[in-house]
Amino acid sequence: MEKRKLNIAVTGLNNTDNPGPGVPVIRALRESEELDVRIIGLAYENLEPGIYMDNTVDKTYQIPYPSSGSEAFLERIMYIHAKEKLDVIIPNFDAELLTFMKAEETFREMGISTFLPTIEQFEERTKSNLPEYGEKYNLKVPYSKAITSYADINNLRNHFDYPLLVKGKFYDAYLAYNPEQVINHFNKITAKWGVPVIIQEFIRGTEVNVVALGDGKGNTIAAVPMRKQYITDKGKAWGGITIGDENLLKLTKRLIKETKWRGGMELEIIKNVNNEYYLIEINPRIPAWVYLAVGAGQNIPEALVKLAIGDIVPTYKSYDIGKMFIRYSYDMIGDISQFEKLSMTGEL
Repeated sequence: MEKRKLNIAVTGLNNTDNPGPGVPVIRALRESEELDVRIIGLAYENLEPGIYMDNTVDKTYQIPYPSSGSEAFLERIMYIHAKEKLDVIIPNFDAELLTFMKAEETFREMGISTFLPTIEQFEERTKSNLPEYGEKYNLKVPYSKAITSYADINNLRNHFDYPLLVKGKFYDAYLAYNPEQVINHFNKITAKWGVPVIIQEFIRGTEVNVVALGDGKGNTIAAVPMRKQYITDKGKAWGGITIGDENLLKLTKRLIKETKWRGGMELEIIKNVNNEYYLIEINPRIPAWVYLAVGAGQNIPEALVKLAIGDIVPTYKSYDIGKMFIRYSYDMIGDISQFEKLSMTGEL
């Protein structure tokens, strides 16, 4: 069967100690037996490792941060599209998703497909809305509270026991054992992501995650659960193993059915000693550990692209249990000329 040729733009090329999903998404697409892909990297910084990795991107363009405004963002995408004739864009950062969602209709008119959650789906699962989300969909969630100032920190003892979690509205999660540590984490998070900062009850147990893909009609196209084996100080999985957990899969499929979730998602869940499942976070996109799902038999990035271009995509029926991933660092050697070209022209 002849492969279908597609030009696919991908963000999230920062494969560092806080890795973006872009590189594993690209690896998955390169391994597709049905798609012949040309990968256009969309980079915010000129030192994102995915720019320079062999057999990763075919061409890279710098794009402005979402904070630069929608006009500058759209102008840049239009320029890239005029040169590359993009078929699909896969954004991979929480902080950029709203900008891409709002531009979805414009992209469609340009001939560019995406497959993203709706703005309503995106907004209702935010960390600050998680208690209401849990109540609406009958899910156990830790008690949480949004704070915006130092004054709020002084009142935390009235609502929480230590230790507790301090979370940014997009990224970062830190465990705090006293008010001084809360202040320290609050300062770090607000400097990067602004307010509110989310204070969340700490649930003791085993962290299990699910990467899943919904078709927007209530059907679960793919779902692979894993248990984190090694976690960095940023809370990122540096090693994990696929697990057989029917209750976890039932919870995921029920949530996708009730919300009619559209696109990739990651459920972060704590399973406590009583075998109760507490939803601590929903990431509204493909996670950085998605290549484990590919290795276990479910090529989620490929399926997402096919949904984006209107294909009928069958549901994955199974995955391999006991597949592991282990992340590692790797020193690449490049040339200053590459860095200079990207810095000066915005293209490489």
